[in-house]
Amino acid sequence: MTANVYVIDSSSLIELNKHNAMDVFVSVWNNISQLIKNDRLVAPKEVFNEIKNYDDNLTNWAKKQNKLFKLPTARQIEIVQEILKEYPALIDVTAKHSADPWVIALAMEMSSNPQKTLFKIKRIVVTEEKLRGNKVKIPFVCNQKSIESIDIVEMFRTEGWKF
Repeated sequence: MTANVYVIDSSSLIELNKHNAMDVFVSVWNNISQLIKNDRLVAPKEVFNEIKNYDDNLTNWAKKQNKLFKLPTARQIEIVQEILKEYPALIDVTAKHSADPWVIALAMEMSSNPQKTLFKIKRIVVTEEKLRGNKVKIPFVCNQKSIESIDIVEMFRTEGWKF
């Protein structure tokens, strides 16, 4: 048996909030909260730093998600340095925050440190960025690093959610 653990990018949370207001699409957000509660949805702290610049409702929600956002580890810092050395175009140097390499690093670190469980755990990156040729975005780097990446709707399908 396989359990999926999702590493979510800020783009997915921002788009989800934009098209599924928390006060209207309550069941969507309850399902997201359940994944967080069960340690099946995580994000690097840098994702929080990005989303707090977009929307107050999303920011207020994010501030309450203590289990979602993970602080960087020494290994993640090393992985980010390796990623940026290999793929410097992954970040916009003019941006105040750039969560992209941190999302990938968290997924890579989690994949290299498997937990001892009764079933296999699969790490999947969730992002709204799309694979477009050799354009250096999260899906491209994930593909190069043998990490699956999907969008938020595909995560819903994978989880069998219907609204």
